[in-house]
Amino acid sequence: MTIATSPLDPTEAVYDHVVPARTPWSGLVRKGQSLRIVDLEGQQAVDTLLYRADKLIERYSAQDTVAAQGSAYVTAGTRLLSNDGNVMAIVTADTSGDHDTSAGACSCEANTVRFGHHTRYMHACRENFLVELARHGMDKRDIVSNINFFMNVPILPDGELAIVDGASKPGDYVELRAEMDVLCVISNCPQVNNPCNGFDPTPIRVLIWDAPDS
Repeated sequence: MTIATSPLDPTEAVYDHVVPARTPWSGLVRKGQSLRIVDLEGQQAVDTLLYRADKLIERYSAQDTVAAQGSAYVTAGTRLLSNDGNVMAIVTADTSGDHDTSAGACSCEANTVRFGHHTRYMHACRENFLVELARHGMDKRDIVSNINFFMNVPILPDGELAIVDGASKPGDYVELRAEMDVLCVISNCPQVNNPCNGFDPTPIRVLIWDAPDS
C-alpha cells in the first residue's frame, strides 16, 4: 500500500460532478489531465473501466497490470496497462490504498448464485456498465475485468478472495493521470448483499483537472 495525497485544488477543477448512489457515469479524460474519484461517505466501491478514446478495442487489462507490477492491488504509483501493453493512466494519489482489480463487477446472475434467487432482480454493476457503454456504441462484449476502487478484497491463505468491510473513510480519494486520451466508465456500485458498500450505497464525486501546461 502506498498512501499519497494530491496538491490539486478542487476549486481549479475543470469538471466537478457528484454521481448519485447506484448509478453509472462516463467521461473523457484527455492525455495529461487528472481524474479524482472521491468516496464522499466512506466504504463505497467504485467499479471502473478505461478505454482508449480513439480506439475503443484497446482497454484496461487487469491481468497485464497485475503481472507488470507484481501486486494484486492498485495503489499510488500503479501503471494501469491496456490489453496492448500501453500505459493508459498512472495512479498519482491515493488516500485509501490497496484497491481490488480481481473480484470483478457484481451482476444479477452472480447475485442470484451468491445470495439467493430473491436477489435476481436487484440492480448491479454489470447492468450499470451496459447502460453507460451503450452511450458509446459498445455492448456486453466490451465489459472486461475492472478496477474496484475502495473495495476491500483480501486474499485468504487458500487463495480465495474475500469481500469484507470497506476500509475507506469519508473523503478518501484516488487520482489518476491519463497517459493517453481515455474514456472512463464508472458504476457507483449498487450492491447491498455484501459489505463492499457497507450495505448502504452512497454518492461519489468525480473531478477532472487540465494538465499543468495546458
